Amino acid sequence: MNFPYKAILFDWAYTLVDLVSEDDRAAFLELMRFLKEKDVELPEFELIFSEYQDLFYGLIKESRQTHREVNFETVLRYLFFKFHIEIQDKTNWEKILTVYYNVIHGVRLVYPDVMTTLETLSESGVRMGIISNTTNPEFIKEKELLQVGLSRFFEFTIFSSVTPYRKPHPSIFNAAISRLNVKPENILFVGDDLKMDVIGAQSVGMPAAWLNRNGSPLVENITPLYQITSLLDLLAIEPLEIVN
Repeated sequence: MNFPYKAILFDWAYTLVDLVSEDDRAAFLELMRFLKEKDVELPEFELIFSEYQDLFYGLIKESRQTHREVNFETVLRYLFFKFHIEIQDKTNWEKILTVYYNVIHGVRLVYPDVMTTLETLSESGVRMGIISNTTNPEFIKEKELLQVGLSRFFEFTIFSSVTPYRKPHPSIFNAAISRLNVKPENILFVGDDLKMDVIGAQSVGMPAAWLNRNGSPLVENITPLYQITSLLDLLAIEPLEIVN
């Protein structure tokens, strides 16, 4: 395959992986059960869960305007402090976060078109990376990549939970450009979100392919270079502009 770009960057959620559902109530219940088994003194569940929802989702709404990402671990540590939840030597934060995210990530599915696409691109020598907006801690996302069998394809991953800004802020895309040391016009970005992925990539001179799995209409004034309905379509694209 003669792929017309030197590198390709992917979004994560709803591009490579179907999140299916994110039942944070079930995850919180499992976390509280785990802590109770460790003899950690806990507040009434609805009290802390209600506080979590108000704070976390309020911060997420705010982040859509500021492009400053919310970090779930920071929120959880704040709640533990506020509600006097003392773990001491009974457990640690890596275990706490793993228990929580095992519930969240347990239902996720890799789309059927992903493996063939990534294998073909990899065999053709195309460099690949991921830029993902996420509130998850970095080590949790790295575990997720391993669990779904995709980590071997990617040269690097950039998660907004450990960067100053989230997509569509230019800085997160510029970090990837610097890491690749490739001109932005020679890097294709692929994602499902017109505002986060397409506008963000185009703002730094990177061509974008909009993955439109569900037949959604285009948004006015947003024009991706490519529109695809499956990742397999990437294997047949031709440059619509001259790529040097």
